[in-house]
Order: sequence, then C-alpha cells, then structure tokens
Amino acid sequence: MTKTVLITGTSSGLGRAAARLFQSKGWNVVATMRNPAAEAELTSLDRVLVTRLDVEDASSIATAIDAGIARFGAIDVLVNNAGFGAFGPLEVTPIETIRRQFEVNVIGLLQTMQAILPHFRARRAGTIINVSSTSGRMTLPFGSLYHGSKYAVEGLTEALQYELSPLGIGVKLVEPGAIETDFASRSISFNNEPKVAAYQPLLDAAMATYGRLMAASSKPELIAEQIFAAAQDEGRKLRFPAGADALRTIAAREAATDEEYFASIMTHFGLTA
Repeated sequence: MTKTVLITGTSSGLGRAAARLFQSKGWNVVATMRNPAAEAELTSLDRVLVTRLDVEDASSIATAIDAGIARFGAIDVLVNNAGFGAFGPLEVTPIETIRRQFEVNVIGLLQTMQAILPHFRARRAGTIINVSSTSGRMTLPFGSLYHGSKYAVEGLTEALQYELSPLGIGVKLVEPGAIETDFASRSISFNNEPKVAAYQPLLDAAMATYGRLMAASSKPELIAEQIFAAAQDEGRKLRFPAGADALRTIAAREAATDEEYFASIMTHFGLTA
C-alpha cells in the first residue's frame, strides 16, 4: 500500500523539499502550512493534500490530521519540521519572543505528536520524525533560546522511544547543520538593543563569523534525503545528522571537553572571556 506522510512547515525551505521528495518517491503527502491559500506548486502535484496547520493552534493540528486520514485512509509518518529561531542577547529579548521560541519549537511539536498518537497507537504502527538541529547537540554565541528549544526536542524525543517503541511507534531525530533556505528572513527573530553597549562588540564579532559559517550550508534537498531515510528506517536508529557540516560539528563537540569546546568557540568567534 502507498504510505502517507504529514509534514509541518511546507511553505518553503526544508519542508517544501521534503514534500517534493516524498511525493516523487510515490508517497501520499499531507503538506501543511499556516497559509495554504497562497500555495500554488504543491497543490498541483498528484497525491498531495495541502491543508492548514499552525503548530500554535491546536484545533488546526487536529483538523489537518483528520483531513489527511479522510483523504488517504491513514497516516504512516509525521515529520515535525515547522520551526522558529530567536537570537541575540537574552537580556534584551522580549518575554513574548522567549515564549514564542518554545511555543513553536517545543509546545507546538508536542501538541502535534499528542494529536497523532491515538491514530498511531490504534494501528500499532507509525513513525515520528522530529527535525532538530546541530543546535541541539552544541551551542554558539547569542543562540541561548534557539539552542534551548532544540536541546529540549532532543531530550523529549530520546525519552519517548521508551514509551512508544513497545506500541510499535518509532521516533527519529534529523539533525541538520546550516541549510540554504530563507529561514533567516522568514523564521528568525534577531533581538538587540544598541543602547546596551556592552554586547555590541561581541555581537559584531559573532555576526561576522556566522556569515562565514553559512557559506557551508547544505541544499534543503540534501537534508530532505535524511528525513526520507529516517522514514524508511525500521530499526532503532534515533539520530540522523544531515549535512557535511553537521557531521563535522557533532564529531568535534563529542571529542572535546566542555572547557575545550568553550575555549575553541570563543576563539573562533573572536570573543574574550
């Protein structure tokens, strides 16, 4: 039987690339986004249902899942891809932005899993793929909120395998490095207050280095291949690093002590303790 995947955040970037890839491999795709009325490309593809899902709106999650089941009979895989990034000094970041960081990346992801688990549990089958990041395995300057949200995704996903694998439900983590998408312009909130002068030299140094790091970005299509590999995996493999920079970064972090890693990042970003 043809399998069905539901993917969140398919309006652009990695989510769109994943929707295209699964469809090209013969899967049914429930491509969800906050504003499906603006979508033209995915709606033209066979075996694709484009529907609304906003991870901050629980009713839209349930409606999208019901629509996918009604259209294709069942959902086999959930890909939690929708995300948001808040960066900048914690001291000057509005509490509303802090809340949204965790509402989207953590609470929204949890709500989506909660909504689909009764369907998976009844079938004693299903796979949840949470798109994390190398930001859930290591840290960089001025990313405390984004890293915090991705570390949460890593921990909750790893823990879920104990309660879900006995029910026939798999959980996977895909961990991309930098991706060539418009995430920076669409889904990032950069927070700064120039009047708080102490941070400005640190920010200037960090931003210059971030620009160089982004030069090593992977195509979203390459990362989508790892999502597809995770969906196909029937074993207990949990983590799927995605992109050459992700493999290098994770290996370097695992090889270093906390003190060594902290010192290397400070040096790399031109910061002084």
